[in-house]
Amino acid sequence: MAAPAAAMIAVSALHKRFAAVQAVAGLSFSIHAGEIFGLVGPDGAGKTTTVRMLAGVMQPDAGSIVIDGIDVRERPEQAKRHVSYMPQRFGLYEDLTVDENIRFYADLFEMPRQVWRARADAMLIAADMTPFRSRLAGQLSGGMKQKLGLVCSLVHTPKVLLLDEPTTGVDPVSRREFWQILYSLRAEGVAMLISTAYLDEAERCDRLALLHAGAMMYCDTPAGLKAHMPGAMLEITAADPRQLVGAVRTLPGVQGVLLVGVGVHVHVDRPERLSHIEAALASQGITVTSIDRVEPTIEDLFVALLEQVNEKEPG
Repeated sequence: MAAPAAAMIAVSALHKRFAAVQAVAGLSFSIHAGEIFGLVGPDGAGKTTTVRMLAGVMQPDAGSIVIDGIDVRERPEQAKRHVSYMPQRFGLYEDLTVDENIRFYADLFEMPRQVWRARADAMLIAADMTPFRSRLAGQLSGGMKQKLGLVCSLVHTPKVLLLDEPTTGVDPVSRREFWQILYSLRAEGVAMLISTAYLDEAERCDRLALLHAGAMMYCDTPAGLKAHMPGAMLEITAADPRQLVGAVRTLPGVQGVLLVGVGVHVHVDRPERLSHIEAALASQGITVTSIDRVEPTIEDLFVALLEQVNEKEPG
């Protein structure tokens, strides 16, 4: 049997503190070629700090980071040749056109013109940006700027891609096109780490690390994570979802309520609560359109896990 391939990214016992704040607390994980790995968590969970340390722009207090066999702490400049890092605000030059921005980043990595031009052509087609090649970057929409930033990040064909909340504030169409590019990179064998605050987007990753206060709560595939969901999840719809939220929240066995579209997701301690909740709502004069047990989303799971953490914390 062949030995398993070495991880493209290997992180062990990573720590980072800012004064009294423990931003990252002992993170360990690995990412292989052709894998999309997501860091998920609320603001302050340590996502951006972790990505910056992997990119070599911030030094950890302790722990190790190895990218494509290179120790980032010992040889940061060598590691950067294998990595592309796209921060939340990518450094586009707004007074340059789309093509000029791409050429600038290609020249930084001394890419042959034929190589970067062919790659840029393909990625601009995938991003639906070919008609805008002569437009100044400063005149692009927010979603188009993010897609251009991704193209610039990838023009030198890196083996590892680090993305820090790249689709925040981006319209749904541009987000979908952005992810189509990521899927094509996965097929090329690029190892990708993406931090995101969009929990629906996290479902698209191959594996996820759920972070809270700088520490890892769980790390698994989206399906594997959902198996950790305590109790059961119910989906209830009614004519007035907001009234439904207030009525359900105080019922016995209800662990949490989340407004989702025209209904609510209700986290209960056990599935048998379904009939009790339906009867309780009827007694309050609330007509339920539907009530069913459903598979939890990553957002449902994360909210439930945070509720557990908050219950355990003192005060």
